[in-house]
Amino acid sequence: MFQLDVRSRKPIYEQLVDKIKELIIHRILRPDEQLPSVRALSSQLTVNPNTIQRAYRELENQGYLYSIKGKGNFVAAIEQMTNELNLLDLKKDIQKLIAEAIYLGLTKEDLYVLFDEAHQQTKGGKKK
Repeated sequence: MFQLDVRSRKPIYEQLVDKIKELIIHRILRPDEQLPSVRALSSQLTVNPNTIQRAYRELENQGYLYSIKGKGNFVAAIEQMTNELNLLDLKKDIQKLIAEAIYLGLTKEDLYVLFDEAHQQTKGGKKK
């Protein structure tokens, strides 16, 4: 389910956060679905349990997960997420990326194509 790049300069917990977010956004992980336990996932990925716990905590702080003491970590329903703050931060990040992409030669049409592809993926369509 999770593959990490040990050669990446990005910390392992950030890679894990990004991967879990991706699975939630693409609806592979559904609301209220339980994630693997910290111990099980650390064993599967051969990663320190503290790294897994840090990723889960970060996702909980961002509103993607919730935890139940003694039960584990679960995917939060979209309604439970603080969408306004997340969207504001995301819009700022997107603007920075778009500005860089324009500088590198991305056209408005290219951006529309990228948006359509992302929209298709999010809705579960399989566009190739």
